Amino acid sequence: MTASITLTEDERNALLDHYRADPDPALHLRAHIILLLAGGYPWATITAVLFCSSQTVARWQQRFADGRVEALLGKPRGRPRRLAASWAALVTGWVLDKTPRAFGLFRSRWACATVVLLLWQEHALRVSRETVRRWLHRHELVWRRPRPVVRRPDPRRGAILAALRRQMARTPADETWVFMDEVDVNLNPDIGPMWMGRGQQAEVETPGDNEKRYVAGSQHWRTGAVLLTAGARGQGRNAALFVRHLDDLRQRLRRYHKIHVLCDNARPHDCKKVRDYLSRHGDRVVLHYLPRRAPECNPIERVWWHLHDEITRNHSCQTMQELLELVLGWLEARNPFPVEGSVYPGPQAA
Repeated sequence: MTASITLTEDERNALLDHYRADPDPALHLRAHIILLLAGGYPWATITAVLFCSSQTVARWQQRFADGRVEALLGKPRGRPRRLAASWAALVTGWVLDKTPRAFGLFRSRWACATVVLLLWQEHALRVSRETVRRWLHRHELVWRRPRPVVRRPDPRRGAILAALRRQMARTPADETWVFMDEVDVNLNPDIGPMWMGRGQQAEVETPGDNEKRYVAGSQHWRTGAVLLTAGARGQGRNAALFVRHLDDLRQRLRRYHKIHVLCDNARPHDCKKVRDYLSRHGDRVVLHYLPRRAPECNPIERVWWHLHDEITRNHSCQTMQELLELVLGWLEARNPFPVEGSVYPGPQAA
């Protein structure tokens, strides 16, 4: 059979090098097509062996005839993109800078199908969802969970933190600080990522009927130890739990003349029951409040983050008692915890 392409020795060697060693699969395919054509193989055999279409064979045969081996380099497979780059840039701008509501759509976040609909409505452009997904990936966009941030920080944040730092720096050895907050423990687990087989979705069994328990905790500024007070069944995050925890702090930190408790501005931390408690024990317990909407300024939040990440997320406990034993056992085994973050000065030796 007469070959449809004739190669020089140098061209054949260059194509063999691309076929055998080039990491680009597109160039590997082009070199293979030309080598088979030069070997006299019919198109039907080439398309069957390489799983490509006759249009692909014709395209690269013509490009080789026009520019020889150099014509195969840097040429993307398939038809030219034409205006795809400009449409991809438009879609990327929509996804990054606007929401569907800006276009009158009743959606809070973008989906590929939403972009497809909007391109048709606004520009009479018909594309598929997969085309939109490829455009977004080409612009380095990925589908993942965002990080919540507070848009309205406390205007007094800087002044409050500066005052706290000054007080902590002047803390005498017979006084100490604790970082206090409550954590909720849910019998229905929060679902988080886990390893599973490709193409399969693992299952996390849940009891179905949720039960919640609150635990109040304080992280010691000097040692990093976390002191806990478990809430009773049916007890929410309320002043009674907070006052019980303050009592526990007084008992467990008897060596300190004064305990400074740093907490957030939740209502159970600043109400009549708490003020009545402080009127009786204010000589030993002093409350300090963080800036509003500033959980990142409370180091014990990092302890709770590790607790959820390692214990409560995807847990398989069937009873609240089993879950609480797991939570308290983990906290006891890990104690003391490092005081994470650099918002406050380090303590001097007690």
